[in-house]
Amino acid sequence: MKSLFVLPLALALTACASHAPRSGFLTSYEGLAAKERAVRTGVTERKDPEALAGVRKVRLLPAELRLGPDGAWLTDDERTLLLREVDAQLCFEVSERYEIVQDGADAKVRAAVTRVAPTGRVSSAASAAASIFIPGPLGVRPGGLGGISAEAEMLSPQDRQIAALTWNRNATAVGTDNPSLSRIGDALQFVEPFADTAAATMTAPDVKPPGPPTPDPCAEYGPRIRPEGWLAKFATGLYVPQMSGARPEQAEPETTR
Repeated sequence: MKSLFVLPLALALTACASHAPRSGFLTSYEGLAAKERAVRTGVTERKDPEALAGVRKVRLLPAELRLGPDGAWLTDDERTLLLREVDAQLCFEVSERYEIVQDGADAKVRAAVTRVAPTGRVSSAASAAASIFIPGPLGVRPGGLGGISAEAEMLSPQDRQIAALTWNRNATAVGTDNPSLSRIGDALQFVEPFADTAAATMTAPDVKPPGPPTPDPCAEYGPRIRPEGWLAKFATGLYVPQMSGARPEQAEPETTR
């Protein structure tokens, strides 16, 4: 019954995505055009198909935060967790299309988070409780909707831009976005679709990704499929970053003298 009631509203919300302000992170914003059929997401992108066709090996640079004063509310742990997830998801997605290397790369990929809107804990708890009593594929969140904006580009060894995009998404009051008690819960969940779109933008047209490589160059981030996160959502109705996100970075072991 709940899904029948909220479906028309949910469908209406799919067209509400907007484009985030440009942060200045990209080498150039020239030629960026709105991506068609970008559901619930504001995307602008450009690519050089001829240059992309010659890329085989890619170097991934660590993700950055370009938030400005609006990001002052984030703690150091939240910043680390968010950047770790961006690095993980970009590695997962790009490695399905290119060989990941440190030296001898045909191109490098860089990305930055440019906006983070906090997820409301109270509204998330209320949404999770409601989903227990009124089950269905769509949830209702009374407020506290988070979001994220990010930018990414692929550059040649001479720093010529080969592909680039800006990406923006906010959680919706009605839909399949999972509530979370983490203030960056929505932002973390949206990193995967951002990385997927970024990798697609950085791939030559009509090229079918071969799939995850073996051995996995992204193994440091943990498994690509995280069933424990699904189990946590099933049991609590909440997105739990500690069970759903990238494996925390391990400290280097101390050496004895």
